[in-house]
Amino acid sequence: MVKKRACVFISGKGSNLKNLIFHSRDNSFPIKISLVISNNREANGINFAKKYKIPYLTINTNKNNYENKILINLKKFNITFICLAGYMKIIPNNLIMNYHKKIINIHPSLLPKFKGLNTFTRMIKEKEKKAGCTVHYVSEKLDSGISIIQKSFFIKNTDNESDLKKKTQKLEYRAFPEAIIKIFRKY
Repeated sequence: MVKKRACVFISGKGSNLKNLIFHSRDNSFPIKISLVISNNREANGINFAKKYKIPYLTINTNKNNYENKILINLKKFNITFICLAGYMKIIPNNLIMNYHKKIINIHPSLLPKFKGLNTFTRMIKEKEKKAGCTVHYVSEKLDSGISIIQKSFFIKNTDNESDLKKKTQKLEYRAFPEAIIKIFRKY
C-alpha cells in the first residue's frame, strides 16, 4: 500500500500528534506524517516532530499571506491530506478550497453541539448528559463539516472539566486513527 503524505497542524501539547505518529508507523495505516505545522513556536508537540525526525514548520498566523507560506510548504512536501490535531486557528478558505475533503479535524464534543472553544465549561454549565469527540471534514463554517466518526460517554455528576478532558482525550486517541482508516478504506 502506498501511504498518503499527510501534514498534522498543532497548537499545543501534541498528544493527538503523538498518537497519529504511533499509528502511522504501522505498515497498514494509510497515512505517513510528512510534515507538522504549528502556529505556536512554543508548542510542545513540536518535540514529537523532532523526536521522530518529521519536518516541522512554525507559521506566524498574524502575518499577511501566511496561508501562502502554508500552501507552498504543503506542495513542497507533496502533502495530500491534512489532520488538525488541537490546531487553535481558523483554516483559511483558500486552503480549504485547495484541499477540499482532504482536511479533517478532531473536536472535543459531539457536534453539532458545543462548536468552538471552551466546550467542557459549556457542557457542565448546560448540565449535558453525554460528552465525547467528533472527527469531521473541515468546511468553511467552524466545526460544521460532515462527521466521519463520533465516540461518546455519559457524564457523571462528579465529573469536572479536567475529568471531561481526560475522558474525551482517551476517546480521541481511538477516534482519530479509526476515522483515517475509514476515509481511506473507500479508495
